[in-house]
Amino acid sequence: MIPVDSVYKIGQLGRPHALGGEIVFFCDDDIFDRCDADCLLLKLDGLLVPFFIEEYRFQTADRVLMKFDGIDTKEQAAELVGAEVYFPKDVAATLDDGLSPAALIGYAIYDTATGTVTAPLRRIDTATDNPLFELADGTLIPVAEEWIEDIDHEKKTIRMTLPEGLLAL
Repeated sequence: MIPVDSVYKIGQLGRPHALGGEIVFFCDDDIFDRCDADCLLLKLDGLLVPFFIEEYRFQTADRVLMKFDGIDTKEQAAELVGAEVYFPKDVAATLDDGLSPAALIGYAIYDTATGTVTAPLRRIDTATDNPLFELADGTLIPVAEEWIEDIDHEKKTIRMTLPEGLLAL
């Protein structure tokens, strides 16, 4: 059994594409492409199940047509619709460019200026040129590298020095 804390969510499967078993994969993180991964983990009935990648091609930066080994029909692909897709943190950490930002989901922000700890990070909004940490309580914090002091993976916290009053907005 694969421990949930050893992986992080990188997207979700959409609808089947054509008849040959391809399925649309909406990805928040292209880590599988950057490290030439052999498989992805799909959450099915509460369990993480490895699916080996046969081939894939990007339609856009966040939309991929994915073909898994053994999924050869539209009907087989339809059984995977809506499945959340995960990736192992230890594989992501081996990349030279470091851990992917999506691996930080669930971490809390520790504001060193006030000693405040926030709600956990729900997602990273990258829809604009200025990405935002979106916390579970709806708070938005700009992802400014100059504000980030340290990331503690054991405590699952991101130490930041935030401008005065930012968390009160």
